[in-house]
Amino acid sequence: MAAASFGIARWRLIALGLLLAAATIGIVLRLAQLQLFDYTEYRTEAQSSHEGQLAVQAQRGTIRDRNGFPLAVSVPVYQVALHPRAWATSEAADRVRQIVAARLSVPLERLEAATAPGRWVVVQPNVPYNIGRGLGALALPGVETTLVSMRTYPEGNLAAPLLGFVGADQEGLSGLEADFQRELAGMAGALAFERDGFGQPIPIGDHKLLRLYEAGQDLVLTLDRYLQRLVERTLDEAMTKHKASGGTIIMMDPRTGEVLAMASRPTYDLTKLDLVSTAPQQVAQYRNRAITDLYEPGSVFKIITMASAIDGGIVTPSTTYYDGGPIVRYGWTINTWNGGHYGTQTMTDILRTSNNIGAVWVAERAGADRFYRYVRAFGFGQPTGIGLSGEASGRIRASGEDDWKPIDLATNSFGQGLSVTPIQMAAAISAVANGGTLLRPTIVKELRGAQGSRAFQPVLVRRPLTEKGAALLQEMLNVTAEKGGSPLAMVPGYHIAGKTGTADLPAVGGYNRSTTIASYGGFAPYPVPRLVVVVKIDEPKDQIYGSLVAAPIFSSLMRQALPYLGIPPSEPVRIAKQ
Repeated sequence: MAAASFGIARWRLIALGLLLAAATIGIVLRLAQLQLFDYTEYRTEAQSSHEGQLAVQAQRGTIRDRNGFPLAVSVPVYQVALHPRAWATSEAADRVRQIVAARLSVPLERLEAATAPGRWVVVQPNVPYNIGRGLGALALPGVETTLVSMRTYPEGNLAAPLLGFVGADQEGLSGLEADFQRELAGMAGALAFERDGFGQPIPIGDHKLLRLYEAGQDLVLTLDRYLQRLVERTLDEAMTKHKASGGTIIMMDPRTGEVLAMASRPTYDLTKLDLVSTAPQQVAQYRNRAITDLYEPGSVFKIITMASAIDGGIVTPSTTYYDGGPIVRYGWTINTWNGGHYGTQTMTDILRTSNNIGAVWVAERAGADRFYRYVRAFGFGQPTGIGLSGEASGRIRASGEDDWKPIDLATNSFGQGLSVTPIQMAAAISAVANGGTLLRPTIVKELRGAQGSRAFQPVLVRRPLTEKGAALLQEMLNVTAEKGGSPLAMVPGYHIAGKTGTADLPAVGGYNRSTTIASYGGFAPYPVPRLVVVVKIDEPKDQIYGSLVAAPIFSSLMRQALPYLGIPPSEPVRIAKQ
């Protein structure tokens, strides 16, 4: 029995030994797998749990005017953050907070409240460079100073709706800042840092630069700083004088399509942005009304109506028609703007007296198909392609479309019943001024970066008008401006060409004839135009006519802009004796 028992015990010991050996071998193999085969995977997992990555903001590109003056620029500032867990005692915490509060000129209570939960927190995002650098040099425990950038505007609110603005993360939210976000922002760098179990950076941990940032490109605009300020000051004065609800002024070089100035009102304060408010009135101020807002142009559109008939010889400047009184079309009575009638008139007279009845006669001679073909050819009913987001197409009902009615030809001929944008009107008048070529309006002249520069050349869209037709129309508009009903548009020493506009505002069931949009579109000097100006004033309260509201603005702007551009007068300017 003893031998049998001993044998059984022996086999149990052998089995146990084999099990222990197998377990040992398994453990060794597992360790080998972990150390030799899975090492990289687990090392990466461990590092990912203790390492974080932080984007290093690139220097944002500067937005400049055509002469290189900065309009929007990023300046280096510091972001200050506190790490309460780095403070060993409450006394150490109090000491650090007191120093930081004094350096940043902020209440001590604010820092105490911000760091009370004991978490890492940014206490000041935009600390001036010298202050932030000095604070960082103290090497205080739990204080992190990070060099970042802040957008500033050296010219204040100049061209605010066009420039747009950036958010707290320096990403463009509106205007050019948003439209050219990729070019302006550049490419962010990357910084690796150690973090604790809560995912927060360890103040005294390792930091490693993984990738250098690539600075953003500079955006050089076609805008001229002086002309932009001139236009905005003039528009503000007009808004006040006429108690207007809004307005837009555009200056354009007709030879290139470059926008030299673009202003619209209402606007907003770039230096005091309220990005918290979502009130419709506040948000509406951010849009660039020169490209987004539609309006009925009124008699300025007679330029396009006359072009459709002059081009190709359907009429000539001396062709006559007879104005014998109001006319009726499809149940609607159409009269002249002032109720006066002129008998026999030439085509030039129609423009000179801004005769609505004459405009209807011209459109009917051209025919609906031809009339709307020219309207489309001049760029109405489609975006100009200026390259700014939010650009509207306008509203044109052409013959053959389901919602078009025959009466539309009559009302459209004098600029009612259709809608355009100010930039469309400026581009169309520029096409007349430059000899008949429609150019794409441009606002960006050049992109400049570390890898070189890229210049933008004028883009020809199409030719809506022959050279002969453009020359005839220029001559007619010169007579209209200098011998018509808008003497307040005259520019001493210079010959000009242009047309007034007074458009009734659409209302329920028709039009509100007590309030208007007063406008003027023209160019100078004639016969070699160098500058196109379009003025639009919304709902002026003291006067309602373009000849009294917008024409003087055109004159004032041309008087100052032409000499500034180095364009000499064609005639000596007579100075009245005192």
